[in-house]
Amino acid sequence: MRCVAIIPARGGSKRIPRKNVRPMFGVPIIARTIAMLRESALFEDVVVSTDDPEIADVSRAAGALVPFTRPAHLADDHTGTTPVITHAVQAIDALGWSFDAACAVYPTAVLLTPGDLRAGLSLLREAGTEYVLSAQAYSHPVERAFRTRADGRIEMRWPEYRDVRTQDLEPAVYDAGAFYWGTAEAWRDGRSIYTGATRALVLPADRLQDIDTPDDWARAERLFLERSEPKDWSGDDEGTRT
Repeated sequence: MRCVAIIPARGGSKRIPRKNVRPMFGVPIIARTIAMLRESALFEDVVVSTDDPEIADVSRAAGALVPFTRPAHLADDHTGTTPVITHAVQAIDALGWSFDAACAVYPTAVLLTPGDLRAGLSLLREAGTEYVLSAQAYSHPVERAFRTRADGRIEMRWPEYRDVRTQDLEPAVYDAGAFYWGTAEAWRDGRSIYTGATRALVLPADRLQDIDTPDDWARAERLFLERSEPKDWSGDDEGTRT
């Protein structure tokens, strides 16, 4: 199966300005992600979809390709991942490249390993699968959640589960937003990721950190440093397949 990696990296991050090219231990964070993708040897090419000249320059210097510029209407605060990757896949098609699958990887997903991506691709190869997303398990049953009312008092969101033991409740997972494998056809057609044709790869919490705030960035740095050999991915644990 011929695969490409696509990194969606716009220039307009608000809460952490210039987040996608901000250095993490001296290296732009997107460059670290590009290095991991190239190290995986899974991809014919690593492509960056961006509207930003600096991100494009940093990405090229790290070994990625930037063969097109993302249009402005796909680079605002409200555009989802699917239309951005659909545009990228269609732009790659126009270049005459041939591929069977594309993996969208966020530029700040520096805690992922090649083993995680290999496990995701393995799931994608299973019959009837169009997408595979990275997921993380909730640490506590979601059915026991509370909400705070306008008067400051709390109430259970699902009171029917009040007396159910936590060990009797089904584990729940959520989209961790690190990567999305998809068949070329699914991306090309802009099909929704959240369908019955999607599988989830549940990964350990130390390999997933959405980076939206300074606190998120600090935690990602701590997790990165906790690896005894950050660039040695030979002994990856593969996540739980669902």
